[in-house]
Amino acid sequence: MTIFSGLVPRARALFSDNKGPWGPSSGGEPEDEPSPKGPWGETPSKGKRTPGSSRQTASLDDFLRRGRERFGGGGGYSGRPIGSLIFWAIGALVLVWLLFTSTHVISPSQRGVVSRFGRYTSTLGPGVGFTLPSPIDRVKKIDVENIRSFDLGSTGDNDLMLTGDQNLLDIAYSVRWNIRTPELYLFQLADPDETTKQVAESAMRAVVSRVSLNDAMGDKRAEIETQVTELMQRILDSYRSGIQVQGIAIKQADPPDAVNDAFKEVTAAQQDAQSYVNQARAYALQLTAKAQGEATAFDKVYEQYKLAPEVTRRRMYYETMEQVLSKVDKTIIEAPGVTPYLPLPELKKSQPQQQETQR
Repeated sequence: MTIFSGLVPRARALFSDNKGPWGPSSGGEPEDEPSPKGPWGETPSKGKRTPGSSRQTASLDDFLRRGRERFGGGGGYSGRPIGSLIFWAIGALVLVWLLFTSTHVISPSQRGVVSRFGRYTSTLGPGVGFTLPSPIDRVKKIDVENIRSFDLGSTGDNDLMLTGDQNLLDIAYSVRWNIRTPELYLFQLADPDETTKQVAESAMRAVVSRVSLNDAMGDKRAEIETQVTELMQRILDSYRSGIQVQGIAIKQADPPDAVNDAFKEVTAAQQDAQSYVNQARAYALQLTAKAQGEATAFDKVYEQYKLAPEVTRRRMYYETMEQVLSKVDKTIIEAPGVTPYLPLPELKKSQPQQQETQR
């Protein structure tokens, strides 16, 4: 009982303690105890304010109020208009970003190659196409109708090619090509343009090595161009390059500069020889046609001769004598004496002279 009787006064004293955050209250504070200090080291005043502290508090309140008014807010709604403006600005930027990166206009001569995170997914045709926004989907527009071209050869000794008859040929040519399959063109080869040039040079060397120098310099250029085009297309198709070869045009096919003059003289001589051969052939054709005409005429005469041999012989005799005697002077003598004659050839010769004098 003595234990409980001692705990009751202590519990009553514990619950009756009314000390505040700055120490015991004014009613129960002993006069000889020092006043405790506040959290900032100052001694709290007991219900009293100094004039300086009230002015500092008022100036701080005015500063905060002016700041809220400056930024368009006040009271508990401070900062809400600025936040809403930022929200709408961000929303507008996102909308514009989605619109410009998701909508794609493809012209009739183009194709749009779509890659998702760098991997090919599809190809957009002409018109308006839609994809996922960037950077998820990216679209690269490729012109598939534009004819590209490049020139090769005739830039140095390294471009000389060996013909089938072991001669060197200085050749210059151009290659025309376009893109047939844009997705293969972009993703199949590391450098499709350079690959096309190397394939063109390889194909030209392979074809030139099967022909002679005269053929390469002469009338077989068109055949060489066709063979190079076909060989290039087969090689590029095996590479799955997506490139279509439009054609090859040989601009120059000459011997090396060191022997070019001699080859020109040889070429000129060959052309002269060919010209003489052509003239001889033309004369032979002319003689053959004339002989065939005479043979046809003889056949017609023979047919008439079989119908009337005597008449035909006499007519042929008269025609022959007319042709022979018309070109010589004649004297007709009748027996038993010489009779005066009429000089018909002289009259024929004098008639043109008289006509000229009259003019």
